Amino acid sequence: MFILYDLVFIIFMLVSLPVYLFKGKFHRGFIRRFGGIPKGVTFDRPIWIHAVSVGEAVVMRGLIEELRVLFSLKSFIISTVTPTGNKIARSIARDSDFVTYLPLDLSFITKRVIEKTKPCIFIIAETEIWPNLINTLYNYKIPVAILNARISDGSFKGYALIRCLIRPTLNKVNLFCAQSRNDSSRLKSLGVMPGRIEVTGNMKFDQVLKLKDDSRIYRDKLAFEEGEILLVAGSTHPKEEEVLLNIYRKLLNLFPRLRLLLAPRHPERADKVAGLVKHSGFNPQKVSFFNVKEMGRKTVFILDTVGDLAKFYAAADIVFVGGSLIRKGGHNILEPAFLGKPVIFGQYMFNFRDIAQEFLINRAALQVFNPEDLASRIKELLDDSAKVKELVTNAREVISDNQGATKRNLALIRKLIV
Repeated sequence: MFILYDLVFIIFMLVSLPVYLFKGKFHRGFIRRFGGIPKGVTFDRPIWIHAVSVGEAVVMRGLIEELRVLFSLKSFIISTVTPTGNKIARSIARDSDFVTYLPLDLSFITKRVIEKTKPCIFIIAETEIWPNLINTLYNYKIPVAILNARISDGSFKGYALIRCLIRPTLNKVNLFCAQSRNDSSRLKSLGVMPGRIEVTGNMKFDQVLKLKDDSRIYRDKLAFEEGEILLVAGSTHPKEEEVLLNIYRKLLNLFPRLRLLLAPRHPERADKVAGLVKHSGFNPQKVSFFNVKEMGRKTVFILDTVGDLAKFYAAADIVFVGGSLIRKGGHNILEPAFLGKPVIFGQYMFNFRDIAQEFLINRAALQVFNPEDLASRIKELLDDSAKVKELVTNAREVISDNQGATKRNLALIRKLIV
């Protein structure tokens, strides 16, 4: 099976090569994915934590801090697969840690890397299944734990088609810490032995505890005057910015003190978003190049930096979380909710279904289904301070009631580290 998997993987890489070259996805650290370890770097049974990208790396921060307290003599290997995730990983790491990219899932590569590093445990954030890597770890008797385990609708359909092939790999994972009972049920239906699954909750509820309310600092950064109202549209995707700009144009006639900040999910789109803003008749102002002299009634701010979205959520009065008006599955609503902001999201929240449902059931957020609905809800919040207070209070109760997953996961992980 693994020889066939290697062959398919290599063919896929060769077919994808032109696309990677065209999209500029090769970066200086990509060579690390072939298992390269710098000369002179040695390891003493480190704890290896893998987080696929930025969100997962941030979520793992709290766990790493807790593990450092329990295993003060241990160093860490922290891996990601994106340059941005790698940057976040470096901000978490200490001098004794090794930050790298996950090796390509080819048997000869994973074997070489695991032989050199010999981690005492391999921890994966969310649910990434790498057959060769997991098989190699299993052969070397290195325990594997998957934390914040989630099986999305799309992943479940795909895995179900190859259930017989993937079941042996899944059962080489020692521990699945599932986000919800639904995720646990899906893992069981894919063939995971029940004794390997624990429902511990979503660590994202714990991650927000690290957030600081720097609202005054970031409102000052945008040269806001007393009485101005900031609408932040976070993690937006193409087609969502156009909708928001049209809504903003209409609302501005009713609420002249309203300001808009667009934060595209991928900051490298900032120039394209600026073009949309200009085409819509507004003056685009990138946050990193903000010039107070160019500030005016028609200014629309664009967040073009990485890792600063939560800071501008703190500065907001109302937040719309993107990726939800279109079929992207939505993004994290916990950050703005924890910071005391009324949150609105669209109908496509399948990547955060359980969290979205929890908020809706407890009247802690608003869901919209089309642009007209979104405009109406924003206007409602601008007019009704009591509604804002209700959403904020309920949201904070939901977050408080769902915290503790990190400590529950930690207790289970301790049993695997020897």
